[in-house]
Amino acid sequence: MHDVKKYTPGFGVPPVGPIAYDAAMAGTLRYETFTLGEFMTNCHVVWREGGTDCWLVDVGYEPGAMFGFVRELGLTPTQLILTHAHCDHIAGVAEALATWADLPVWLHEAERDWLGDPMLNLSGLFGQPITAPPATDFHDIDAPMELDGMRFELRHVPGHSPGSVVFYQPEAGVLLAGDTLFAGSIGRTDFPGGDHDLLIRGIREKLYGLPDETVVLPGHNEPTTIGREKRSNPFVR
Repeated sequence: MHDVKKYTPGFGVPPVGPIAYDAAMAGTLRYETFTLGEFMTNCHVVWREGGTDCWLVDVGYEPGAMFGFVRELGLTPTQLILTHAHCDHIAGVAEALATWADLPVWLHEAERDWLGDPMLNLSGLFGQPITAPPATDFHDIDAPMELDGMRFELRHVPGHSPGSVVFYQPEAGVLLAGDTLFAGSIGRTDFPGGDHDLLIRGIREKLYGLPDETVVLPGHNEPTTIGREKRSNPFVR
């Protein structure tokens, strides 16, 4: 697994210390995490051991290493899944579609217009406006999705943004958390469309009920576990 770089100012508080974790495979699930761009956004390639179909989960700035890894392993992206549509998670969408034509792009319905609007996706606020091609498919309810026979549970956890979603693979015990829950922190809620109380409630109701050993792969900083956050996260107790 690629090294996850240190805490990124502006996306939470510093983590509470490293977690002993280096497994990139659990059961038949495999994933590789790439920490991309100046925001050090964790973007993932997910696939089944022995298979060739994969998902791209978020594609941030400077995604060349991520795409090179996919080609090196001979994987074929079948979906581009966006946990939400802030610029640091979508900056590489256009490049992904230029590399793999007709790749379906999934996004929550609540952020349907964000890919094409620099003010909604925050890139305009940072003085570097970007747009991405529109999504082709939309989540509107919590429902399972399947990758090469592996079932992922989709859970809508708004608060960091209206359309923030997470993906849980129960057999592997892995949660792709986007910017909802971090090691020792939570996603920012002071951006347009943020809602602190809604995020806290969603974490308690939709994430903290998962098994304590569930590995959380956040959108920034190092991995953690549900049990660790339930015991020590100062924002959600």
